[in-house]
This record gives sequence, C-alpha cells and structure tokens, in this order.
Amino acid sequence: MDARELLAALKVAEKLKDTTRHCYTTKGRRESVAEHSWMMTLMAFFMKDEFPQADISKVIRMCIIHDLGECFTGDIPTFLKTEAHEETEETLLADWVNSLPDSTRTEMTDLYREMEERQTLEAKIYKAIDSLEALIQHNLSDISTWSENEFELNLKYADDRVGFSEYLTALREEIRKDTINKIENR
Repeated sequence: MDARELLAALKVAEKLKDTTRHCYTTKGRRESVAEHSWMMTLMAFFMKDEFPQADISKVIRMCIIHDLGECFTGDIPTFLKTEAHEETEETLLADWVNSLPDSTRTEMTDLYREMEERQTLEAKIYKAIDSLEALIQHNLSDISTWSENEFELNLKYADDRVGFSEYLTALREEIRKDTINKIENR
C-alpha cells in the first residue's frame, strides 16, 4: 500500500475513534468502536498461550478489522440491529474494501468470509472475544448506564459462542459472576 493509499484508508478507519458504542467506560463516557476493537485485540494477545494451536496473529487481525463497517453506519447495539442494518453495513464495507489495493482487498475479503462462516478456530475465538469484551465492559461501567434489557442479556449473552473452548467457557462463567455481583450490589 503506497503512502497516499494508506492515508486514505486511515482517514476512513479514523472514524471509529469518534463512533460511540452503547457501552460506557468506567469514567462514565461512551466507549468508541476503536476502543472496543483495541480491547478485543489486547484480549487476543493475552490469550495466546491458551490457544497454542491457533494463529493468534490472524485472530488479532480479525479483531482489528471486525467493526470497520461501522465507519459507514455507526454502531447499532446487537439487540437493535436488523437484517437490513447488517445488509447496509456489509454493502458499504464491501464497496470500501474493494477500493483498497489488491493484496489488502484480498486479505480483508478472505478474513471477513472466514469470520462470517465461523468454522475455523480463529474465527470462533474472534467471535467469542467480540461478545465477551462487551460483557466485560458492561461490568466495568456504572450499572446506571445499563438499559433494562442488559440485566438479562449480561447473564446469557455469548453462552453460545464459548462452548468450543474450556478456557472461554470458564472466562464466561467468571464474567457472569461479576455480573451477578454487580446486580446484587447495586
């Protein structure tokens, strides 16, 4: 990617720094999509020894790019996102990815396909991390920032995404314990 192409790509990706999510930080401000992606990437790095058979570098790449479609649509919480929202985001993202240099376009297209199919170990790890990070952030934020449906959601969300791994299942249980403690002590 030459210098001008890099600057153009970064101009689009930078939007995620200002695109807020439904989650809040511990200091009470809305979290950005970029911050969510960064925390996911850090989680993947910290988990690398738990998955010696996985290509953690690939998981990290998936974490970095997974929400780039939100540069175009903003963040829509999972419990509000419709199929129409997903189609719009996918179309706008594909248009942008197709404008990138060949090697970058090919790698990103392959990663997005793998992430969507969720058949590989790396794609399963990425998707579990994506869901678990949101739960962790909710537990770190003040409970007054939770919407009413999040009390139940934080107790059940991501259960279906961790079953392939004893480690991630145990992590999910620890997150659930934190949620229960947070709810009981509000």
